[in-house]
Amino acid sequence: MANRDALRAFQSRLASRLQAARTSGVSASWLAVEAGEAKYLFPLGHAGEIFPWTPPQAVPYAQPWFLGVANLRGGLYGIVQLSTFASGEAATGSDATRAQSRLVALNEMLEVNCALLIDRLVGLRGVEAFTASQPPDGDAPSWLGHAYTDAAGERWQEINLQALSQQPQFLSIGA
Repeated sequence: MANRDALRAFQSRLASRLQAARTSGVSASWLAVEAGEAKYLFPLGHAGEIFPWTPPQAVPYAQPWFLGVANLRGGLYGIVQLSTFASGEAATGSDATRAQSRLVALNEMLEVNCALLIDRLVGLRGVEAFTASQPPDGDAPSWLGHAYTDAAGERWQEINLQALSQQPQFLSIGA
């Protein structure tokens, strides 16, 4: 019960900060998350609702990064494990270890009922939180944006969720 109350409080604080960022013109541009060993930045305009971990119903003959489908607030969403999709390496984890994981739905304007499984929400980040940026390599997938470095020297990779949602590889879940 305490975990559920803490999650509600966190989601409420995050929602109010997102709303304040949108209305006050503050440059909170990204939702910062961790998935596997990597740190990612999702553009706020492309990220949708954040859900607690919900075990999906497995889909046969699907890619290893496609975990299945889940009912999230009455909508059917495909669940993609971001760390496995981005790295191509199989990730480990059980329902018990995913208790702190979250599902970040893509904004409904992208017209893809999909949620990305991430390991941890970090918070909101703006350009002022970073000391350096580097454009993606020429051979990088089109959905990868700039890489940013924060004051602690941590590398954060921007993911263009709109470009990701239109990639044939992302849309082709069949193995």
